Formats: sequence, structure tokens, C-alpha cells
Amino acid sequence: MPHLTENSTSKHEREQAAAVPVCYTRPVSNAAKFRIGQLIEHKLFGYRGVVVDVDAEFLLTEEWYAKVAKSQPPKDAPWYHVLPHDARHLTYVAERNLMPDDSGQPVNNPLVEEFFDRFADGEYIRERTVN
Repeated sequence: MPHLTENSTSKHEREQAAAVPVCYTRPVSNAAKFRIGQLIEHKLFGYRGVVVDVDAEFLLTEEWYAKVAKSQPPKDAPWYHVLPHDARHLTYVAERNLMPDDSGQPVNNPLVEEFFDRFADGEYIRERTVN
């Protein structure tokens, strides 16, 4: 999963971010509390963002989990790919660390346009066909 620095959004980096496996038609466990395009807030770090993909369970490496997931959230519950507000990267967040963001305000992240076509009624919408 690409991680973009705060000061860079070259065409190559945008293409890398767009290449992150995102499937808008894959069925996700009914247990997932958040949907693609929904605004969320991170409970621990306080940032807002938008969900761009959902994994029914943790799918990254054990090394990543040990290094990054300090609160040891469950691996067998949904994890979300999120574009944070006022950032230029993706994050991977356990469901237990998220709550709905009811602000209705769009997310400021240059990668939003790579995933969604428009923002309406407090959520992002993708109208393009995904291959």
C-alpha cells in the first residue's frame, strides 16, 4: 500500500495510490459498520477521513501489525482503507478505532478524486465503472 509524503503528489504517486486494491463490488461481511464513501473519525487520533475500501479482516503483514497496530485491535474484525482529511496518504484502520463523522463536510485529500466522482449529502459517490 503506497504511503505518500505530506509534500508530494506526483502523477506516479497518484497512480500508485490508485493501484491500491480497492473493490467496490466485492461483498463485505455484514458485520462491517462503515461503507465505502462514508465519512469517519478516528477515535484515538481524532482525524476525519473517508472510507475507500473495507477488508472483512486484517490483511496486511504480521510485521506491519506489530510495528503499527500498537493497541492490538482484533484481526478477525473489519479493517478500513481511509483517506485522512488534510493529508496526502492512505491509512489502514481497525473498525474499533473508528466512529461516524456526522459533520457532512468533504475531506481535503488530493487522492479523493482517484476514488470518487462526487460528494453529495455528506458522503462520497463513485459513478465510474471499476474493472
